[in-house]
Amino acid sequence: MNLTLKVWRQKHADDPGKITTYEAKDIPEEASFLEMLDITNTQILEDGGEPIHFDHDCREGICGMCSLTINGVPHSKEMGITTCQVHMRKFRDGDTIWIEPFRAKAFPVVKDLMVDRSAFDRIIAAGGYIDVRTGSAPDANAIPIAKDDALEAFSAAACIGCGACVAACKNASAMLFTGAKVTHLNTLPQGQPEKDKRVLSMVRQMDEEGFGNCTNQYECEAVCPKSISADVISQLNRDYAAASARELSDS
Repeated sequence: MNLTLKVWRQKHADDPGKITTYEAKDIPEEASFLEMLDITNTQILEDGGEPIHFDHDCREGICGMCSLTINGVPHSKEMGITTCQVHMRKFRDGDTIWIEPFRAKAFPVVKDLMVDRSAFDRIIAAGGYIDVRTGSAPDANAIPIAKDDALEAFSAAACIGCGACVAACKNASAMLFTGAKVTHLNTLPQGQPEKDKRVLSMVRQMDEEGFGNCTNQYECEAVCPKSISADVISQLNRDYAAASARELSDS
């Protein structure tokens, strides 16, 4: 396959950046999208240029590092997969492909297609954990949990924090990510003692990071590689409203 790539190139966070055109030649149909970029980078290096910088790690659809916007869609138009699981057989010979980083104020560009997603880490650090004594593994196995609650917690826990939900949202909202992390822990018995503290701290940190508000367009749900349901946003709103009311009554 021979392709034309329109790639966002940006030297550093303060550089204005621009789209640069590359010809990707002799790309195997069985190659993954990242392997296609590897081949293109080899061609660029052979021509004496600087390779395209992009994030990657496991290349197995697990870690979410491969945060690319492909033809305007985070992770591509393919449903339920990350960028590294997109294969070139989904494109046609002669196609033009636009490749950009995830766009959000809270995700500043580091270089080219790499963005700083440490804002997510700070949201987790604000309350996405359980630090009360919950016992050992046998104790956890002895705690009865309703099947529906277990399934809801497990589904929310599938979030890999890739940031596609933010990149797809017109407001750059992190509600799906934060909702998944809050719902995961708040649904379980072990998460109940810190439930209010958790949701208040994480939502306030989310706002402090500069993420926008949710306006229920559901683009986040559509691009999520783990198919996290927007129901976690509803749960987040309920938990936050209840925690805020209790905080107000206690003050």
